[in-house]
Amino acid sequence: MLVSLLDRSRTRVDRSSAAAVADTVERARWAEAAGYHRFRVAEHHAVPGIASGTPAVLLAAIGAATTAIGLGTAGVMLPNHTPLLVAENALMLEALFPGRLDLGIGRSLGFTPPIRRALRAESADGFAADLSDLLDFLHGTGSVTAQPAADRPIPVSVLATGSGLEVAARLGLPVIVGGPALADPDRIRTYRRAFVPTETTPRPRVTVSADILVADSDADARVLALSEAVALAESRRTGDFPPLRPVTEMPELGPRALEVAERTLAGAVFGSRETVRRELERLVERTDADEVLSSASTFDRAALRASDEALVSVLA
Repeated sequence: MLVSLLDRSRTRVDRSSAAAVADTVERARWAEAAGYHRFRVAEHHAVPGIASGTPAVLLAAIGAATTAIGLGTAGVMLPNHTPLLVAENALMLEALFPGRLDLGIGRSLGFTPPIRRALRAESADGFAADLSDLLDFLHGTGSVTAQPAADRPIPVSVLATGSGLEVAARLGLPVIVGGPALADPDRIRTYRRAFVPTETTPRPRVTVSADILVADSDADARVLALSEAVALAESRRTGDFPPLRPVTEMPELGPRALEVAERTLAGAVFGSRETVRRELERLVERTDADEVLSSASTFDRAALRASDEALVSVLA
């Protein structure tokens, strides 16, 4: 089972935003040493608490700091860009780090209305057409020739939000499934049934994404998972993701925020090695997944590294 990491460059109360970006590059180094298949980054604009807004720039730094681990996005949000610009960024990364890039594409808009206005991105209605244009530019068959030309087709995956699964099936593309879509196996089965094979992707391919944390005990792992769960609960109230904090500094949550935090924990996979192995076996069996992508983060960076290293051994 292939296993990869997604890092959102989350800030922490004791470290700057610049340090959060440096932490992401450092985590990519240790992920490569631990044996991960791919290291992915994501696009989040103007969200306090998340330092990464430009995946292409961050992947260039990660590629320069590593030697072989796959580089990926999960994802680049196509409604925020022209297909040509996304293609050019991807082709440049492919030229710099041949054979290492996988482009994960999403259709989500900005986190809040002011961010969407600042991005000039008010609708994702044209996602399918824009994705087709992007594929044409990547394959050298677009209305203009995107440069630098690639020596191989750059793999493209679609994030399973909104109509992502349906679009991916129609275009014969792999999918990355997490969140609500992961809780509905029927949607994944529909994707498989509707999948149109292509030369580059002859069969459906599913990557499942979840917050996965491994510790010595289930209780210890729950403490690690609380950092992000509480931050997400606060974000629903304030519109900002607060920096990750140690459990001793967690705010007291009201009933509604507590419900959000508990839902987040319910969707995560955390526990001892035995617990996580059992839960992932169930997840992979339910989804027939080809790859597991951990999107977890926590305040304690040493504990996060230990968790990352343990996860590889669990899936091995």
